Amino acid sequence: MTLNTKKCTLEDIGLLQEISVETFNETFMNQNSPKNMKAYLERAFNLKQIEKELSNISSQFFFVYFNSEVAGYLKVNTNDAQSEEMGDESLEIERIYIMSKFQKHGLGKYLLNKAIEITMEYDKKKIWLGVWEKNENAIAFYKKMGFVQTGAHSFYMGDEEQIDFIMTKTLI
Repeated sequence: MTLNTKKCTLEDIGLLQEISVETFNETFMNQNSPKNMKAYLERAFNLKQIEKELSNISSQFFFVYFNSEVAGYLKVNTNDAQSEEMGDESLEIERIYIMSKFQKHGLGKYLLNKAIEITMEYDKKKIWLGVWEKNENAIAFYKKMGFVQTGAHSFYMGDEEQIDFIMTKTLI
């Protein structure tokens, strides 16, 4: 088993959109209405939005490859790209998306460690993320990896307000 990452560029926009829609659907389709899923996917993963995120110097995307096949990606944010005001000493993991056929191979942990590596490179003291309160597997994973719940914020799936737990890990 070979794992590696590649930083995404604007040339990857089509594949990034495809993986975003596929992984989001796989993860959340059964717990949300088709109407709200469609609204969210169209807003969050249209090509213009992805291009804007890829072009932001405070955001980075990395594909993860499992035996040379793209299996998912990581998105991290610093500075004003963070989805919450967490300060200059924090880095946000906005997305760790792994396609279902590649899950249970350690890719989530691999990408989380990549994010921690980036956090250290930037001399940040904290790494944080938002995770849906009903995503029990993800919450358990992040707790196991040393994250603690430090807050919560609203997340809109279409017109439905949902709650994301904010989980943080201090590195220093």
